[in-house]
Amino acid sequence: MGVFGSSAKVYRPAPEVDLGPGSGELYISPNVKAPRVAGLLVKIFVWVLEMPVVGWVLLYILKKDNLINKLVSEAEIPEPPLFTSTHRWEDTPEQNVCLTKPGLSPAERVREAVDCLPTRLESPLAADVPPSSSLKRWTIMDFSRAYSSGETTPVQVAKRFLAAVKECSGPTMNMAFFISCDPEDVLKQAEESTLRYQTGTPLSVMDGVLVAVKDEIDCLPYPTTGGTRWLGKARPCEADAACVAQLRACGAVLAGKTNMHELGAGTSGINPHHGSARNPYNVGKVAGGSSSGSAAVVCAGLCPVALGVDGGGSVRMPAALCGVVGFKPTAGRLSNAGVLPLNWTVGMAGILAGTVEDAVVAYSAIVDQSQPSYLRPELNLPMLTSTPSISNVRLAKYGKWFNDSSEDIRTCCDKALQTLRAQYGWETLDVTVPEIEEMRLAHYVTIGSECTASLAKYLDKLKRSEIGWDVRVALGVYGSFSSRAYLNSQRLRNRQMFFHKEIFKTADVIVSPMTGVTAYTLQDDALSSGELDYINGAALIRYSIAGNFLGLPAITVMVGQDKGGLPIGLQFIGRPWSEATLLHIAFAMQEACSKNHRKPVVFYDLLKKD
Repeated sequence: MGVFGSSAKVYRPAPEVDLGPGSGELYISPNVKAPRVAGLLVKIFVWVLEMPVVGWVLLYILKKDNLINKLVSEAEIPEPPLFTSTHRWEDTPEQNVCLTKPGLSPAERVREAVDCLPTRLESPLAADVPPSSSLKRWTIMDFSRAYSSGETTPVQVAKRFLAAVKECSGPTMNMAFFISCDPEDVLKQAEESTLRYQTGTPLSVMDGVLVAVKDEIDCLPYPTTGGTRWLGKARPCEADAACVAQLRACGAVLAGKTNMHELGAGTSGINPHHGSARNPYNVGKVAGGSSSGSAAVVCAGLCPVALGVDGGGSVRMPAALCGVVGFKPTAGRLSNAGVLPLNWTVGMAGILAGTVEDAVVAYSAIVDQSQPSYLRPELNLPMLTSTPSISNVRLAKYGKWFNDSSEDIRTCCDKALQTLRAQYGWETLDVTVPEIEEMRLAHYVTIGSECTASLAKYLDKLKRSEIGWDVRVALGVYGSFSSRAYLNSQRLRNRQMFFHKEIFKTADVIVSPMTGVTAYTLQDDALSSGELDYINGAALIRYSIAGNFLGLPAITVMVGQDKGGLPIGLQFIGRPWSEATLLHIAFAMQEACSKNHRKPVVFYDLLKKD
């Protein structure tokens, strides 16, 4: 195959593709051989790429012989384009759920969610203290009980939180969790919450509970920067995003805006403008991206819940690397109002939480109930009290894809599935998910095209020097995609929607590792320039795409740690609108695996006795 020519793929009609375990479909693992580039080499690459003629030639050569052309742009695809991943409401039977009434307020939905949680009656401050090496995460209910009993107050917790943020943001630790955190605003919210508890009128169990917000989501009084230095000025934040407003209506204390990969254009969380969020399990490792700060603050115990945005696994990837729960509901289940429109058809808000229980509570608060009831899917909440009685769960596993990960991840995730089978009798079905790499490339073209289109009115007026070096490379590539590449990507989206719907006729969920590698080392030469690490990037995003490209609900939960003590996440991908089933399965997985989890190196106990 020469540099200036390639043989484009000709696809068979989707119904003719064998999805069974013995399918002859070729599995293509991302064949990334590019060396890691950072520091001065990134800058040199950008300078060449942005030269008027030389840069165009370089892009042409790079694109001409790669798989995007062969499998996407120049391919022959029989299906028509599918431009959005929205799903019609279908009444899919789910076991052991509570159907919420339409028209409930966020606080009323939270009360319904609380009734679905397992009962733990002990006082959090009197609870047994686990060994120093083991992990005990305080939940929303723990904070609520401590506030209601008077054992502590939201103000006391807020002060501990602010002291912890100051400590870990200083030059000694430099964890870079937050882009913005206003102590005065945090304390004001906490004081109002404390007064409500003193008068016996808390708004919900989330009253006084700290929730961090990714700096891609509007949250007053902060600007929304998208991880940049300039976007907050170009696009003023005038109101809370819909999901933030719903949390505020429940009494949550909005703790500040968390760090992220600039414009969401990367998987590492390395940000040259605001510092690179570090992994609390090992401060020399990346936290993942692009919702790096949100994953890290939950991991470090600073907040039981944080909001992120997931356009290509950007909630679930960092959640897995940091050992927390990452949950992306079905496209359309949450409102995108007030979320930066970086990618219209693949991105949406998501939840990072220390436990599945907290994910359920936060989810109940922020679901979008603004549409007329006849257009709105029913909202089922999982009755976690009855998870052990759920039977006949079928988990689809594509072995070649599942095993395309490090040995530690593969072994740990296999063991987790065996545990589910042993404890619940749930069945694993062998299937083939065709064209995985083709889907990844089509998603890349889609998210890149939508990103440059959404930012065009800003980028046309912006000095290139205001953008990080690695993101300049990404934007240069994004802007080079043709209309044919975009349209063919949507044809591939149509094929994948067909394949997944066929698999869901016999399976309840698709199971995979969340990432192909655990958190990798944060190199000093990348801190000011970012890095071009396509090998680790491809490994991190390997299992993320269906949730975004197809709008499917997906969740990751920690199932163990590698030999170096870094977290490993297992992912469950569900049918449209089957969030309750996913949360049930994730809760079962959590209960089976959490007893042996080790505590992060950087960890704060905000309910400790003073």
